[in-house]
Amino acid sequence: MGYEYYAKGKDIVLLCEDFDLDETLDCGQAFRWEKVDESTYKGASLNTPLTIKKEGENTFRLFDTTKEQFLSVWKNYFDLDTDYADIKKRISCDETMAKACNFAGGIRLLRQDSWEALCSFIISQNNNIPRIKGIIARLCEHFGSFPTPKQLCAYTPDELSFLRAGFRAKYIIDASRKVESGEVSFERLRTATLDDARKELMTITGVGPKVAECALLYGMYRTQAFPVDVWIKRVMESWYPNGLPACCEGIEGIAQQFLFHYMRTFASKEKDS
Repeated sequence: MGYEYYAKGKDIVLLCEDFDLDETLDCGQAFRWEKVDESTYKGASLNTPLTIKKEGENTFRLFDTTKEQFLSVWKNYFDLDTDYADIKKRISCDETMAKACNFAGGIRLLRQDSWEALCSFIISQNNNIPRIKGIIARLCEHFGSFPTPKQLCAYTPDELSFLRAGFRAKYIIDASRKVESGEVSFERLRTATLDDARKELMTITGVGPKVAECALLYGMYRTQAFPVDVWIKRVMESWYPNGLPACCEGIEGIAQQFLFHYMRTFASKEKDS
């Protein structure tokens, strides 16, 4: 097991290598985390809030967290049972992947609630991160928690105008209605072939290939899913015109996380130089 934990007062202290808060919580895979100081983030998984702080080398404090809550929510959310050291060793046989892993070796894939991830990435379309976070914050504030599909499907787009989500409001409602009716089933999406899962998600109005891929990767832990944005497109054109190397097979989505962070920062430095 790549981590240890123990209770300290009302908190949980987590000892974990291969984990960086900035690289994991502020890399665009989740939108409910805010950095409150140099070493602390405050956020939530669905309706469970958390403040987490880096206290030392590979040491983190989860404030106001019981052992039961850690085991039932956060252990899975932070993907603690996955050996990221082994993953990085495996994919680092490729030169570019090795550079990406060395550059941002603390990234972990967040295992988010399926509905929260789908709704969040619908909101993310043609949007920037501060605005995405604002829409989701207003959504949670209005309902007192992250709303269920049942709560949202009773609304019309006009009734969601308080979100200031624009055209995305009708997409959110269509998603909630299809999920609530069972037309789109998270249980089915977790076990279907990847192609069938993509097709099912894209029956939702406004859900295209990228949103479907994000929902599968971040909300259903389908690690073969591979979201492609402008940065990953550049990665593929520059380094992998024939596809990712064989060492990434089955975990393409995790490899994508390392590549995305590396390419985005590397390209920015190149542009500024």
